[in-house]
Amino acid sequence: MLIVEQLSGGYDPKKTIIKNISFTVEKGQFVGILGPNGSGKSTLIKLISGIIEATSGTVLIDGKNRENYDTKELARKMAVLPQLHAYSFSHSVRETVSIGRYPYQNSWLQTWTKEDEEAVVTAMEQTGVTIYKDQPLEFLSGGEQQRTFVAQALAQRSDLLLLDEPTNHLDIEHQRKLMDMIRYEVVHNGLTVISIFHDMNLASLYCDRLLLLENGQISSIGEPHEVLKEKHVMDVYHTRVSSYPHPVLPKPQITLIPELQEERQAFSVITAQQIKIRDEFVELQTSFPLKTVSSAVHNAGFGWFQSFINRSVDKEYMCEDAHEELRRYLEKHGFSPSNTVAMMTAVASEHVVIRDFSSLIGSIVVAVTAGVGNAVDVSKAYERSEKPHIGTINTWVFINGTLTDESFMQAMITATEAKVKALAMEEIQDKVSNTIATGTSTDSVLIAATQIGPFFEYAGTITGIGKLIGHGVYETTRIALQDYKRAKGML
Repeated sequence: MLIVEQLSGGYDPKKTIIKNISFTVEKGQFVGILGPNGSGKSTLIKLISGIIEATSGTVLIDGKNRENYDTKELARKMAVLPQLHAYSFSHSVRETVSIGRYPYQNSWLQTWTKEDEEAVVTAMEQTGVTIYKDQPLEFLSGGEQQRTFVAQALAQRSDLLLLDEPTNHLDIEHQRKLMDMIRYEVVHNGLTVISIFHDMNLASLYCDRLLLLENGQISSIGEPHEVLKEKHVMDVYHTRVSSYPHPVLPKPQITLIPELQEERQAFSVITAQQIKIRDEFVELQTSFPLKTVSSAVHNAGFGWFQSFINRSVDKEYMCEDAHEELRRYLEKHGFSPSNTVAMMTAVASEHVVIRDFSSLIGSIVVAVTAGVGNAVDVSKAYERSEKPHIGTINTWVFINGTLTDESFMQAMITATEAKVKALAMEEIQDKVSNTIATGTSTDSVLIAATQIGPFFEYAGTITGIGKLIGHGVYETTRIALQDYKRAKGML
């Protein structure tokens, strides 16, 4: 559809901004152009469209040199939405959108057809500006004006659409609606789109390929996962970022990392003494958020939290919506549901075992509630048929240090292995299969780190922090299990 070959140029023939750029865009592809301010994004769009003349190189549209198209023929092939719009006359929204049909007229909108009318009406509906169709353009907000000009470009019904920051001035709802609509046209109607973005995450979500510019040259080009790598972005933008997967779509997302971070050193160490035992729950409140991964009932997964609750409930506790009931419980007791990780256990809070562990590499705190009334051997679980029970072995591990996402997951595995070993050493059995249990039916594990202090890239059992976690969880779980057996007269 579009072939750009060795394209160079700028606003001044003596000063080249775009330097020997080449790339190809197939029909029905959505390509996003990224780059810092001054990298040449808008200049590239203007060179492709012919708004400014190239000093060298060619632009081929459907195999034909752009320069060999006459004005109206080119407009039927390519529509352009520039970054800034200047208008000298007062037009209504409908009149502004109708200008997009000019390439199809023999004279200034004098041969209006049913197809023209349909194109204008459809474009206004697609962009949500029909409600403003009779209003003068200058009376609209910046976002409404932007949507009107997008409608004008769509009404042109060209095969190729060039956009310069189409979501400029739009709130997130209208960004989503506009980008969904453009993506629909790409996927279902074969529209080819090249668009400039400042928002890398938005570009990643909607584009098939990304082109990253630096100083008028291509720094990287490819699918979003190939371009939005931390090193690529940091090299071009000269700022620290972190890349992570989108929670729903297979697309990368980028997060800015501020250089100035809050001073937390005086409050950066978690100790066993900070964990409080209440009548109905075990509680830790921190003065700063901890990065956390857990299998808790409330706020499972990764996140940053300041409140940690292990709530004791009756062993016969059943609720149709335990998540909602627990959320209400947290609110009732003064905890912010959005800032709290909460577990539930059938073990009374007074039986929690809390221990500090330290070595030359750092320190951790481990807290365990343990009971074996519903112990399960995971290898035999498929043979069971029973109602779910409240978990009785809940494990907290607080690490005074900085963990990578990889080390968080390894720490979860290490803690689980240590718990299983403790059950084996205490000879806890699954009463149904009469084999050694590996846990209880709904155990939970939490790993939380201060993200200040020693850096732990890995946390497997071969590492120093992994050894500390394994030792701490094993010892604490054994003590908790022995206390449980003692209370039940099993010792």
